[in-house]
Amino acid sequence: MLDKLDFDGLLQALDRLVQIPSLDGSVEERTVQEETAVLMQSLGLKVDTWEIDFPKLAQHPDYTAEVERDSGLGVLGSYGQGNGPSLILNGHTDVVAAGELGRWHFPPWRATYNPADGKVYGRGTLDMKGGLCCAIFAVKAIIDAGIQLKGRVTIQAVIGEEDGGAGTLAAVLQAPRADAAIIVEPTELTIAPAQAGAYNFRITIPGKAAHGAMRFEGVDPLEKFLLVYQAILDLEKVRNADVDHPLFASYPVPYPICAGKIQGGVWASTVMETLTFEGRYGVKIGEEPASAKKELEEWVQTAVQSDPWLRENPPVIEWWGAQFDPTEIPVTHEIVRETAASFQEISGKEPQLQGMPYGADMRLLVNVGGIPTIIFGPGDVRKAHQPDEHVSLADLKICTQTLALTILRFCQVAD
Repeated sequence: MLDKLDFDGLLQALDRLVQIPSLDGSVEERTVQEETAVLMQSLGLKVDTWEIDFPKLAQHPDYTAEVERDSGLGVLGSYGQGNGPSLILNGHTDVVAAGELGRWHFPPWRATYNPADGKVYGRGTLDMKGGLCCAIFAVKAIIDAGIQLKGRVTIQAVIGEEDGGAGTLAAVLQAPRADAAIIVEPTELTIAPAQAGAYNFRITIPGKAAHGAMRFEGVDPLEKFLLVYQAILDLEKVRNADVDHPLFASYPVPYPICAGKIQGGVWASTVMETLTFEGRYGVKIGEEPASAKKELEEWVQTAVQSDPWLRENPPVIEWWGAQFDPTEIPVTHEIVRETAASFQEISGKEPQLQGMPYGADMRLLVNVGGIPTIIFGPGDVRKAHQPDEHVSLADLKICTQTLALTILRFCQVAD
């Protein structure tokens, strides 16, 4: 069966998907879903598409999003008889912006294979159209080999992962429950039975406007930001000082707090009236959402007590946008064992288990859908969301082969 793997076709399909700049909320988010549906259907999968009812979906308690959508397309591709164990392969088709194009050495909206280093470059090659293509072409290899499955494998191609997971939530609510799932996010081919949480926060710090020549008559919120930000850095150290989860032991900071965006001011010679900064708050496995959020709020409140201005004009803390809850499954679960055995057979290497520190859709499949899920995919997430995003061809091949073998092991070959 493994000799049926079509890696040339995989790279061609990846290029077709990467050429579509499917940013969250853009019209291309639908275009890439339509292209993915056509691709899966052309390879022999049964394809179902449906219009996502966003007004209804937004009422769900686990719905989070940073982008308003009026419409969206759900896509499922399946293969198998459905009488045996069922497996979901999940991958998102939305991507982040390419940023400053001058920083790229390869075209961001093409999947460019560079034989000099064996890597495929382009926005989404790693995060995560590459992993999605691995899933699709793993199923194609089984179909091309004429193998009938007793169970069923379903590929969920979803939108909205980058800004909160709306597509996977819609797929979980739309499709029948499965016995297990694999999300093909980049894990460096390690098997992740655990995913940390990540909550978006926004803190607004009030200041007092004044003419720049009379700066001392105003209150500069940038100076107050430094006090609040230092408190957040201190909190990060405290929260990561006693991490004892074995799947996160190798990370120097398993649960980071990052301030990724700062805005303030309206005129260069005017003291800012307010400063607003946004970030992501790493959440521990097993931590209650309300408790985690309260800890950040209390640290900020304590810090501002040392400043007379902030005591009278306290910062406002909001929780907004993507709210990725943490989740995990037992390392002894069958999907962990079967994927590990398949990886070892394909690569000849000992499989590694590790938790992923980033937010992902695993929590929706596990917490909402009740589906035991792991994350396993090609490439290093450290290369995502930056210029010259890339994934190695070797990783794409091993991932595709491992997924194909895992499907056969888990879903079982029909007699």
